[in-house]
Amino acid sequence: MARWFQAEDYPWGMSAEESDRLVADCRENWPSLWYLTGPGAGIPRDQHDLLDFWIRYAQAAASPAAAAALEEMNQQIDIRDVLPSINVPTLVMNRTGDPVAHVDAARQLASAIPGARFVEFPGDMHSMAGPEFEKLMELVEEFVTGSPPAARTHRMLATIVFVDIVGSTEQVQKLGDADWSDLLGRFYDGVERDLARYFGEEIDRAGDGCLAIFDGPTRAVRCATAIQSTGRDLGLEVRAGVHTGEVERANSAVRGIAVHLAARVSALAATDEVLVSSTVRDLVAGSGLEFSDAGTHRLKGVAEPKQLFRLKSD
Repeated sequence: MARWFQAEDYPWGMSAEESDRLVADCRENWPSLWYLTGPGAGIPRDQHDLLDFWIRYAQAAASPAAAAALEEMNQQIDIRDVLPSINVPTLVMNRTGDPVAHVDAARQLASAIPGARFVEFPGDMHSMAGPEFEKLMELVEEFVTGSPPAARTHRMLATIVFVDIVGSTEQVQKLGDADWSDLLGRFYDGVERDLARYFGEEIDRAGDGCLAIFDGPTRAVRCATAIQSTGRDLGLEVRAGVHTGEVERANSAVRGIAVHLAARVSALAATDEVLVSSTVRDLVAGSGLEFSDAGTHRLKGVAEPKQLFRLKSD
């Protein structure tokens, strides 16, 4: 905001009475819940973790007297006359529902600075933390560097498991949408328990299957068999494919040829079968898992034929 107090030609900001109350609250109650959720930081009351952080942050950052002095200094702010003289690249950002700095005040400030760029973000919080935080930071990075930020990715070795319910279409037709949805919900409740037991991470879920990753192939294979057991208990038949390879992690997604290979392996698995790549078979040597030869297959999108192995039942 270019000015702290309201004026005849400036409808935003605080009245003198409101600002005096803010100063008094800082001096007597710093940092109060009223300050943090209202005119001081504008944090919604349901943001409990953020409020806890701000209480600790405010207590460490300033004494009550220092906080009151800062707010008294803010009362003197009125920089409207100097805005047209700013001749450097300027980025102004504001949330639509900011309860402290009105979005129209920010828009007016940007319009008074030659060449300034104004960006409006959704949300009703004054603190930078909250909705659209990552996009906000990416915009700042682009503004400072002149280039859009590269996608935040990193490569890692992972074991990928695809599980798929066999005959799901027939099941829907037999049970009807409501009963199928209930059955599927119970199945995925069990899948979540199995993943937690074997330290797996669910990445994606389709209507009749899911993708998960593990940091070790033995746990991945054993989890696949546990998920099949979960399915059998519910009258569902599940097939699974397992492959280990390097993947690219992009936020909550995983990408790469290893993911496609695991999907192709899963598609070749028979009902109640766990099919694995030769990479997995080699890595789990000594684990007690036993496999039989499932033949050499040409997988779509992969140049060389791949040897696959079938997990033997216990």
